[in-house]
Amino acid sequence: MCPDESCGGGCPCSMAVQWSGGHSCSVLCLAVSTEGLVASGAERGELALWDGAGSAVAQLRLPQAEDVTSVVFSARRPSTLYTAHGETISVLDVRSLQEPLQRFHVNEEEINCLSVNDADSLLAAADDSGAIKVVDLESQKVSRSLRHSNICSSVAFRPQRPQSLVSCGLDMQVMLWNLQKVRPLWTTNLHECEMEEESPQSSGQFFNPPLAHSLSVASCGNIFSCGAQDGKVRLFRVTGARFEHELEFQAHSLGVSQVLFMPEGYCLLSGGNDGKVLLWDLSSNIGKQQKSPAKSLHRKKAQAAACSRKDGKLNKAASNEHPAVVPKLSIEHGEKVNWLSCAEIKGSRRVLVADQSSSVSVYPLPEP
Repeated sequence: MCPDESCGGGCPCSMAVQWSGGHSCSVLCLAVSTEGLVASGAERGELALWDGAGSAVAQLRLPQAEDVTSVVFSARRPSTLYTAHGETISVLDVRSLQEPLQRFHVNEEEINCLSVNDADSLLAAADDSGAIKVVDLESQKVSRSLRHSNICSSVAFRPQRPQSLVSCGLDMQVMLWNLQKVRPLWTTNLHECEMEEESPQSSGQFFNPPLAHSLSVASCGNIFSCGAQDGKVRLFRVTGARFEHELEFQAHSLGVSQVLFMPEGYCLLSGGNDGKVLLWDLSSNIGKQQKSPAKSLHRKKAQAAACSRKDGKLNKAASNEHPAVVPKLSIEHGEKVNWLSCAEIKGSRRVLVADQSSSVSVYPLPEP
């Protein structure tokens, strides 16, 4: 769908621009620097850098040709790129894409996701063992080892809170961490939440459990989203040392592989195994209950107790219900989405999509 709703579809801007020539294998991950440089990682150790015009300006094959599963730029040093391949993290200088400046080998199994805090002091790496290794970038040593009981698929530092991060995994757990503590501050089990809901879909959750695949934190730092295998997107609000269920909706007909908050406000991109990329404007849904103070208090109490764990105890309560959420933009990409990223190119916002192919697809987004 074209961002210009008056065009009626079928115009050139409704078509993806393909960035090709940087890879020969499936692209697995993407990142965009504050200076607009795009990095992409692919199978067999392939790494590429792209300019805003879609030209591959540099390429590198990392040692042992292990899949490049996550790339992230430093928040304060845009020329520094952290790259996960296999069990290794390589630190690269994009101004001269050659041998890594340094390597960290702190994870025991394949890394799925990297996140660096906005102070550029800590790097978190989530892996297939369920571990999250947090590296102090000054001492270059592991400062914390956190853990899920199954594959940890995603980890994200909260903006403006360099000691706080959230994580999710195939154990269906979503966790809030403060790095001054070893245990999570708060945990929610998505599967137990579903089982507590008396909905027609509850009986089917055994066959389509909410394995958590992706996390993204909004720029405010207090709202974060989680995409899961049951096709739902769930939003949570951090309040102190806990988080509360804010909103959930059926986003995709198959698993949600990626969620990404846009840099401003509460616009969220989601990508799924159904081949769709959707843009959601959630600003009117987040905090909506606050408009009715009396109901707000009742709902917040229910939300605070709903399906949350602390010290291993499950609190049961009905989840909050919201009216249907409708996407602002629907892109029929046609391929399973591996990664989403957002960039401003030639003054306009674009969503970058990595899938099973060796190219990066670029779509226009409506202006906010």
